[in-house]
Amino acid sequence: MNTLALLQRADFEAALEALDVELALSVALIDLDHFGAINSQLGHDAGDRVLRFVERVLTGSLPQGSLVGRFGGDEYAVALPDTPTETALILLNEVLGHFRESAPGLDIPRHLWPNLSIGLAQRPSHASSVPDLLRAADEALLRAKREGRGRIAIYVESRMVLKSNYYPRSSLERLAKLSAALGRTEASLLREALDGVVEKYRDAL
Repeated sequence: MNTLALLQRADFEAALEALDVELALSVALIDLDHFGAINSQLGHDAGDRVLRFVERVLTGSLPQGSLVGRFGGDEYAVALPDTPTETALILLNEVLGHFRESAPGLDIPRHLWPNLSIGLAQRPSHASSVPDLLRAADEALLRAKREGRGRIAIYVESRMVLKSNYYPRSSLERLAKLSAALGRTEASLLREALDGVVEKYRDAL
């Protein structure tokens, strides 16, 4: 299997927009769990080594025609054109398993071995436009984090509501601009905001 190119966020999103809208499209957003602990305890060289490893796994493990992008920091995205959710789940589970099996080779203490949380969404089942598809994957990623990390969560409409259903369009547009400017996913920014709210009102809990 040939190695795929690693795209920057803008190029990744442009490539998604260029795909045939009639084809099924599965998109996953991927985040390294507790990556900050590696940087803070082992240094940025170790963190960079982990990131390069993630990129090798993603670009070397997926079928030709797939797209792999780095969204900034420790956040990545994968697109699997003409791929139903079930097949995408199998492929991403293989990626997750390979990542876990290979982690000992990173020369990192066992208690700091990284893991991946993955949010998966599919067009047309979960969204029709690229922005909404990415938001659905973002929501699924947030659920993967909330349910224990180190796992794949599929967007489920009956259990989750897109942010567009309860945030004004102006707020979503500002969130999208901030996400692009900082090179972070919308879910990570919302997690940061939620953590701040919880900390602010901790005495009420």
